[in-house]
Amino acid sequence: MNSAITNMVLMFALMQVAKKIPFEDPMVVFYARVVYLVSNVVIFSLYLFARYQITKKNGLYYILTSLVSAKVMSLDVIPNMTTLKYVEPSQPFGGSDKKKLVTTTVKEYDLQQVSSAIRSSFMGIGILLFMHFKLGYTNPLVMQSVLPVKSAFEQNIIQIHVLGKPATGDLKRPFKSAGLFGAASAGEAQTDKKAISQAEKSGSGGAKED
Repeated sequence: MNSAITNMVLMFALMQVAKKIPFEDPMVVFYARVVYLVSNVVIFSLYLFARYQITKKNGLYYILTSLVSAKVMSLDVIPNMTTLKYVEPSQPFGGSDKKKLVTTTVKEYDLQQVSSAIRSSFMGIGILLFMHFKLGYTNPLVMQSVLPVKSAFEQNIIQIHVLGKPATGDLKRPFKSAGLFGAASAGEAQTDKKAISQAEKSGSGGAKED
């Protein structure tokens, strides 16, 4: 069962659980808020640890030990220093109808993924706080104490840098964007030499990822 279907099943189950919780009791609401707070501490701890791991792998000691173990004086043997090239799909709704060649490093790409995940988490927190304190909804506290934690553990960047999985297969960079029901989205980054060469010739190359 893929992640999207699992989330739907889990969301339905949590909705049923939330209906049976006596939120009219102020203490119940208080504990629900505490659980939500703890879940976000877990999420941000995961992302910050992933960022620490990424940065650590670019330290002098890690670089020297990698070079010594590989017995080759080239930065290409250091995963974090490896150049990553790919062609981003056009984004008509994002104000860009052209494909863009991105040239970056594994470290920069991974850090950008962590930053993007953190921004998404803050956005989710903002929406939840508005719904809870402004609109008076309490049921979302239950769902948002579980689903975002599950989602964080499923993030490719967490799978690689926290859970220690190899960056191969579905975890190969650049990461695939999951569409509806876990299917790959229509616009995927291209890493083949032909696509990269065409992007360079068309003058859309050389963009460096933040």
